[in-house]
Amino acid sequence: MPREIITIQCGQCGNQVGHKFWDMALREHAASNPRAIFDHALSSLFRNVNSRIPSLQIPVADGKHPIRSLKARAVLIDMEEGAVNQLLKGPLSELFDEKQLFTSTAGSGNNWACGHDFYGPKYADVILEKVRREVELCQSLQSFFLLHSLGGGTGSGLGSYIFELLHDAYPKVFRVSAAVFPSADDDVITSPYNSLFSTVALAENADCVFTVDNLALIEIIRKSTKPIFHNGLGLNAHSGAKWRDMEKPFDGMNGIVSQLLLHLTSSVRFEGSLNVDLNQIPTNLIPYPRLRFLVSSMGPLNRSSPSDMAKQSQAFNQIVSEVFSRDNQLIKCNPMGSTFLACALFARGERCTISDLNDSLARVRKRVKMIHWNTEGFKMGICHQPALGLPISLLCVANNTCMRTRFLAMKGSFNKLYKRRVYVHHYAEYMNSDDFKTYSGELDDLIEEYANLDIATAPAENSQFKPPATGF
Repeated sequence: MPREIITIQCGQCGNQVGHKFWDMALREHAASNPRAIFDHALSSLFRNVNSRIPSLQIPVADGKHPIRSLKARAVLIDMEEGAVNQLLKGPLSELFDEKQLFTSTAGSGNNWACGHDFYGPKYADVILEKVRREVELCQSLQSFFLLHSLGGGTGSGLGSYIFELLHDAYPKVFRVSAAVFPSADDDVITSPYNSLFSTVALAENADCVFTVDNLALIEIIRKSTKPIFHNGLGLNAHSGAKWRDMEKPFDGMNGIVSQLLLHLTSSVRFEGSLNVDLNQIPTNLIPYPRLRFLVSSMGPLNRSSPSDMAKQSQAFNQIVSEVFSRDNQLIKCNPMGSTFLACALFARGERCTISDLNDSLARVRKRVKMIHWNTEGFKMGICHQPALGLPISLLCVANNTCMRTRFLAMKGSFNKLYKRRVYVHHYAEYMNSDDFKTYSGELDDLIEEYANLDIATAPAENSQFKPPATGF
């Protein structure tokens, strides 16, 4: 039985990342199955709307091959029309119909409160109806994936409200956030408010949050003379693509985020000897209810040719070292300088074996500081279908106390604005101004939880300490 995933794209960033994700997903499935027969691999993300056509011509998004029988399991939402209209004018337009779309023209004004406290209640019934329609077309719904940014108004505010709706309407379906954090020099002046409010809301209503940082993505792109994910595509040494050919820097950034999503969903789309179900990630990686923010890294990201390594063991050794490096983190933090609460490694490739993964991990484990009650807290998964253009690839997902440094920076940016009450009156139109202090205090509590765990030591032998339950 298929395990379906419904993707909810919210706001400009969420829809742009979603556009790239569907593009790459189609290319990946076309590469894995040249005959493009609609099967289990496709059914988790797509549904067949014409059962009389046994074989589907999956396009490569070049605009020459129409999509007549596939619909993405998705809901597209934005309070402005631009990003959604751009998608509907492109080669992927036939993946969606009007029942899956909801847009407005007013915008959220980069105001979390406008999206959360005004548009959320106003359009709750409409949004839930569109989600319900997609749910009813699933046989075994596994999770909701919300793609959004925390810096603007719609993705942060309305996105937070959507998670509250899903929490109440579908409490048994996993709610996963792919959240893009703004950089310190974000051009949205109110992004410190929006990101702090969103973070606190996600801590309450998401099952897990895969954090991505604009600044980290930019640095990965800048350091990549021949990036693996050029223009959102997997490349090899024979592709002929050059870094200077990139049309837009955001294409490469969206490509990296999309590859993260493809890696996370590979276990429900393809076979593997040690596939890890998505619902095992919260069970194994989140030992405390509010510490839901996961740090991700991938490898390879910027090698000119993954096939340069002749031996499988050499490939694994190098890639495992990469995913524990600061340069490959998708959010600006240093996990190796903090404490791991839990860690998961997901490999993709035809020849991937658990022994290779274990051997390579053993080389770096001495440098990894694990929490004292979970010293063996490593989860491993293997999917035998390789990522597009990469014979071997690896995703590392960790729950690490280094997130406190990201939240401290967020709190610092928030305080710079709030101590002068800059723009507070705009938010007071929709929310109580006292909520600023409430949300700020809740983020302080979150930071303190991470800080206490970072310095935690093993209790004495006669202590009554009981570690939190995990899936390990």
